[in-house]
Amino acid sequence: MTLKPISFLMMFIGSVFAGILTLMVVMKPTSEIKMNPIGLEEDSGNKIRPWNWIQIRKDITIGRYFDYMDSLVIAHDSLVPYPLSEHLFVHANPWILDTLAHTDYYLMMARDSFVYDQRKMIVLKSTDSIMIPDSVSAGHLLDSFKKTHLDVNIPEFKLRIYRDTALLFTFPIRVGKNTKKYLAMADKITDLRTLSGSGKIIRLERNPRFYDPVDLKRFYRTKRDDKKTTLMPQIPWIETEINGLRNGQMIHPTTNPKTLGKASSNGCIGTRESDAWVIYYYAPLGTAITIRYDLEIKNIEGDIIKLKDIYGYKK
Repeated sequence: MTLKPISFLMMFIGSVFAGILTLMVVMKPTSEIKMNPIGLEEDSGNKIRPWNWIQIRKDITIGRYFDYMDSLVIAHDSLVPYPLSEHLFVHANPWILDTLAHTDYYLMMARDSFVYDQRKMIVLKSTDSIMIPDSVSAGHLLDSFKKTHLDVNIPEFKLRIYRDTALLFTFPIRVGKNTKKYLAMADKITDLRTLSGSGKIIRLERNPRFYDPVDLKRFYRTKRDDKKTTLMPQIPWIETEINGLRNGQMIHPTTNPKTLGKASSNGCIGTRESDAWVIYYYAPLGTAITIRYDLEIKNIEGDIIKLKDIYGYKK
């Protein structure tokens, strides 16, 4: 049977009208983010994007950064079949770690930018988007966390990060002084030498408060190597458990990198500010750590190098 021209025209118009209605449903503004039939997210700005991309709505400073990351984890954890965490977010979006590392005071000063209050620095912009990793990517990242470990060699003043046997990073550090001193924090005469042994990361302090361990006085400011004074930065501190003991030995940034390569701390392992961000995101809770006192090491040519016995252990 042959269709009459007018019937064909009506069918064509009906088809076009149905298509327009479908398009209007997909593009309809809404005050809530929702899924449309083709697997994209729709937001109040009528922008369509893949469901696994989070649009940052307003600038986020370091002072608000961790609360914001926690809010993302809470909002999206039930939507994915794996345990979501800020560490997963950052490894799936490595530009975040790069941005955080470049808030280092001395890197900013090298660009002629003095920063008095690091917490006011913007690290996530309203024009940025954060990707939620898919199950396969998340699985690889979670597996890589289990294979990552920290290695510290005290007399070499080096902290290394390995994934299995692959070396990822090498950072300069400072270690504890070769002396004993009364510390009010411990309420006893304390050996300030950094202790060696094996253990794991047991606590992440994302908003540290600063106390002088000698007299327990709280402080908020620091004098930098360039003699300028700033507020203490908000950069995470990492607590270790070595040989089954929590002895207060932390890995944390120093505001005076001139002390790196020296025995100058009260026992903690000090790093550059930029390096502390990297170490934090490569050392989630449970990450293995080994702290050694090896006086003989090999250089890249395979030659044996003998290090100074800074603690006098081999006398």
